[in-house]
Amino acid sequence: MPTRFVQLLLTSTFLTIGAAAFAADAVPTVPDGISGVVTSAKGPEAGVWVIAETDDLATRLIKIVVTDDQGRYAVPELPKAKYRVWVRGYGLIDSKAVENVEPGKKVNLTAVIAPDAKSAAKIYPANYWFSLLAVPPESDFPGTGPKGNGISPAIRTQQMWMASVMQCLGCHQQGIQSMREPGDPSPEGWAERISMARPDGDHILGNHGKDFAMTMNNAMTSFGRSRGLQMWADYTTRIAKGALPSEAPPRPSGIERNLVITSWDWANGRYVHDVVASDKYNPTVNAGGMTYGIAGMFGYFFGLDMKSGKQIEIGYKVNYGKNAEKLPADQVPDQFPHTPMIGPDGRLWADDMGRFGAPRPGDKPYPENPAWCTDAGHKYAKYWPMPGQAKNSFVVYDPKTTQIEGGPMCGGMQHIIFANDKKTLYFANSFGNNDAIQWLDTKEWDQTKESAKAAGWCPMVLDTNSTTPNKVGAANEVTITPDRAQWNLINKNGGGRRDADGETMSLGQAAAAALDPKKDTRLAVSSYGMDTSSGDSAVWEIAFNPSVPSGIIRMDRGSNAPETCKTEFFEPPLLADGKNYAAYHARGLALDSKGTVWVSFTGNGRLGRFDTAKCKVRSGPMATGQHCPEGWEFFQVPGPEISNAKGVSADYSYLMWLDLHNTTGLGNDVPFVLGSNSDSLLGFDYASKKWTTLRVPYPLGFHTRSADGRVDDGKAGWKGKGTFATYANGPVWIQEGGEDASGPQMVKFQFRPDPLAY
Repeated sequence: MPTRFVQLLLTSTFLTIGAAAFAADAVPTVPDGISGVVTSAKGPEAGVWVIAETDDLATRLIKIVVTDDQGRYAVPELPKAKYRVWVRGYGLIDSKAVENVEPGKKVNLTAVIAPDAKSAAKIYPANYWFSLLAVPPESDFPGTGPKGNGISPAIRTQQMWMASVMQCLGCHQQGIQSMREPGDPSPEGWAERISMARPDGDHILGNHGKDFAMTMNNAMTSFGRSRGLQMWADYTTRIAKGALPSEAPPRPSGIERNLVITSWDWANGRYVHDVVASDKYNPTVNAGGMTYGIAGMFGYFFGLDMKSGKQIEIGYKVNYGKNAEKLPADQVPDQFPHTPMIGPDGRLWADDMGRFGAPRPGDKPYPENPAWCTDAGHKYAKYWPMPGQAKNSFVVYDPKTTQIEGGPMCGGMQHIIFANDKKTLYFANSFGNNDAIQWLDTKEWDQTKESAKAAGWCPMVLDTNSTTPNKVGAANEVTITPDRAQWNLINKNGGGRRDADGETMSLGQAAAAALDPKKDTRLAVSSYGMDTSSGDSAVWEIAFNPSVPSGIIRMDRGSNAPETCKTEFFEPPLLADGKNYAAYHARGLALDSKGTVWVSFTGNGRLGRFDTAKCKVRSGPMATGQHCPEGWEFFQVPGPEISNAKGVSADYSYLMWLDLHNTTGLGNDVPFVLGSNSDSLLGFDYASKKWTTLRVPYPLGFHTRSADGRVDDGKAGWKGKGTFATYANGPVWIQEGGEDASGPQMVKFQFRPDPLAY
């Protein structure tokens, strides 16, 4: 070996060791934490995760921090226990854990450089692997059926195909190791795989394994079964032969290195859907209290005390209200709570959708809705009767008394949100067929315990017969004709209509082509994500079907509901080609303090910003969806795209959340796209147009459906607040650790001033 090279090598080694030693000296001793420096054969490792994990407490606790630009780290606020401490990072393989480390110690850690690209890619987020999916090219649409190209004729564009693909991510990540390595990657193997079902009594899915198998098979059939199976088989076969993501994810940088993640095992391994920590408009409500989630398959609320690790499981069987609303004991609906919401007084509310999945042998039919749902003597029923089965209800749990009550609602529902008046609880009608937006006056219900007096609803009726297109607001309040026979109708099947060239028309296009301009127009669609604004009394909801393009609904009850209820409907703009849209398949929606609407579009991975102040038209015959392109802006989420679907993100956002109160530490009014396929929350700064990625690197499989923020101690700085989310894969076993994993985690996100703050 040449002398000069030896001298350079020795000098380099000395500098590396010297730098590491200097960095170690500069690392603070954290009395209630663990600190040190991370180095590899290349020197200090910046932007990698240090993970401290213990099973010594009431529930497994994981704390994760990021190293600074000198490889230094400080894990703060660790309860007394013995921890396993190790390193994970892009470009590395997981290091060997240092065992039995107690708080107050300094531990320098050795990172291990990945020997090859395949080893490094093992810990990439699912979206990097999912980007390898090869979808049919645009030239294959519209589909020509089983005797043609195998694509269903109902799928007329690549955007419609992608909307169907993304539906699969509604239940779990795609691209995580257990999904990309299925064993048998052939079409036959996939057909067998999606037909497998967890047995009744499963501790994760209860008695609903067959329902999920049916959902997967129905989804595959929607593509054109043979072509759908072929696509997934091609994907996993190429990976089995060595295909790797074309790019590596970036390491955390800038403020991302200030992130502190804490997570707890919880919910006894069950599938948990949503999480809530506080009141939307007052983040100090429930300060220091439990954070709650719902396991709908079991009819349970779960609560987690993050200080002690104590968990509670709240099961219930709620009969309706009192008097005429009482049902015979054997007719009380099956419980299936869905969305939790904490009200201004700290009570926990949820909607209950009744039986989940297909009826089973022995299931008793539901009775009819209470009489007041259709009684002409009830002002809302007279305006819009709500017939149907009595299976939809709400429940409310009081943590102070541990009592739980409930009452009936007339129409189907799924999500809920409190308005800014501290009493109105709105419901989305995702699984309803009554096409109405419902609400509950919670103060009235507290006083009377009668839903008939506290519930209200309005069909979604657009003011399309207005002769003054900008007639909005209290000063020019709209009154919709109460004669429902005089309304036009736009329904979710309207989007399946064809224009003269045979192209699919959106709801808005179909309405504009067919409605009578002398009539108001009823919108009959299912709604999904929803939010309210601090600035007015309106509720906004996602118009979920058809998923291409989907849209957003604004409904204002006015001063004399139901006659003054006015709905507006806005779709993302149609592109110049006349068949594709700027964004599609909306799911999540949130409003900032200024009333600006933020929308997550899962079809192509866009964050939409919609400002009604820019709309030139708000009512009249043109106001059917495509009338305000000027109100929209769109921003692509970070991360890779699907390989042959131009501009389509490989990430997925189940819903979105907006941090009104800076509980995360990135500022007020920051919208967050939930990166359900990228192990992350994605915060967007509108002023700079930049994203901040809050990545959860362990265990892999962080697929969240909701988030919430809370301030526990306003005087404690970053330590006194946080943002919460939960792992919400339906099949919990696909997470890192597989069947032996402990199940879902509750995750807390905090930004400290710098990577060494404690």
